[in-house]
This record gives sequence, structure tokens and C-alpha cells, in this order.
Amino acid sequence: MIRVRGMRFEDLTLGLRLKQRAGWNQTPADWARFLSLQPDGCFVAELDGEPIGTVTTCGFGPVAWVGMMLVEPHRRGQGIGRALLTRALEFLEAKGVRSVRLDATPMGEPLYLSLGFVPQFHLARLEGELHDMGEAAGVEAGRRDDWDSAAQLDAEVTHTDRRPLLFELFRERPGELRVVRRGGAVVGFLTTRRGARALYVGPCLATKEAGPLLLSDVCRRHAGKFAFVDVPLGNAFALSWLKRHGLYEQRQLLRMCRGEPITECVDQLWASSGPEKG
Repeated sequence: MIRVRGMRFEDLTLGLRLKQRAGWNQTPADWARFLSLQPDGCFVAELDGEPIGTVTTCGFGPVAWVGMMLVEPHRRGQGIGRALLTRALEFLEAKGVRSVRLDATPMGEPLYLSLGFVPQFHLARLEGELHDMGEAAGVEAGRRDDWDSAAQLDAEVTHTDRRPLLFELFRERPGELRVVRRGGAVVGFLTTRRGARALYVGPCLATKEAGPLLLSDVCRRHAGKFAFVDVPLGNAFALSWLKRHGLYEQRQLLRMCRGEPITECVDQLWASSGPEKG
């Protein structure tokens, strides 16, 4: 019998085991952040008392993200993923969420379609070693008083108020927040976080002028490191820039939405925050 219950901090070992088997890049800090941001909205599936699957949610007012849909490989095809996602959707509907979003792998796409999600656009997961291309003029270290301006830019691009997530990322690695300012306002920002397999670059939201500067800066500061960057296919300039500088496409993800559609300004979305949070 399948039982879905709330996730607890002691379940993080389950999550880490599942993501390792799936070859994903999340770390213990990522799992702790999921629970910190939405402690009542992360769930574990048990089959006959054995924990075998996870799902997380993260609400930003009327918009929420679903992530970390993971099931033990030998238990797939038994309705566990459907039970997890159904519980997550029930939770979000009770919270008054009007738009539920996720980035789907090809394996998960049929389940999401069957539960009312519709495709929006594809992202490419780019990977490769970063190379120093010299100083990027105009990029500065982000300060605490840049946080609100960066969050305002993020909301203009994503049409979602993601301040809880952004401020958590900025707090965790304050030295990684980099910004480009024009007229005192932030017109581009980028941060990174450590991953189990690679440095994760993102989120990065910026104008067409600021985006390449921020990418050049992160390549200089982290030269020699292996990195992942998730970029919308609609931002052809960002894709071509990264590929010209040595990154290559590993796979694609499909951004999907259930409920009221949210449309990002993809030409200003240079790197996603990750498949779990958009």
C-alpha cells in the first residue's frame, strides 16, 4: 500500500540516495533549503512502510514550483510518482496557488501531461569546464542593499515574487552574488552554488548587455571548474555565447505549467535557478 507523508529532516538521507541514483547534482544544503522554504510542502512516499520516493514544493504566493520527483528505480511504474504528485497538487491547491510549474525530464513528462500540465518551453542543460576570458568591466560584488533591486529585476523577468528563494541563495554564498548596475539600479545579477557533480551557475537574469559580462565574470572567477548551466532555448544569444566558450548540451528539460500560465521574458533569463525552482 502506498502512503504519502510529510518529509522530515531525517528523510534527507533518502533524498540524497535517490538523487545519487538518478545522477542529479543536488547537495545536502539543497535538500535542507527545500525543507526550510516549504517545510509543510515536501513529501515522502512509502510502500509497505519502506520510504521509496520524494517530491518537494516551493510556493511564491499564487505561483509554486514542484521539484525532486524521485522514485527508487526498482519501484517505478507502480503509481508512486502519481501518488506523490497528486499529494503535492492537493497541498498547493489548498494554499490557493493558481499556477503550478516544473521542469520535466523526458521520463516524467507523460505523468505531468496526464495531470493537467501543459508545455511552455525547453531549456538546455549545458555543461563543461569554465575558462578565464579576462576581466569583465562593469561587474561588481553584490552588496546586501542590492538584494531588493535584484529581486525586483527577477520579478520583472519571471513574473513571480521569488524573494524567499533569492535571499536564501544570497545569504548562503554572499561572495557569489555579482551584479551589473546602471543608474544605480541592478540590470543584471548572477550567483552560483556548489553541486555534488558540478558548480551550478544560476540564477542569472540580465539585459542583453549585462548577461555576457556576468557570464564572463563567473568564468574568470571559477576557471578550471566543471559547471552546469540551464538556459532557455528562447535565449539564443545566451546559448550561443556559452557554446562558443566551450560548454556543450547534455540534455533538455521541458518547462510546464498547470493552471494560470506564467510567461517569463526568456531573452533576459540567462541561467535558471534550477529544475526545482525555475
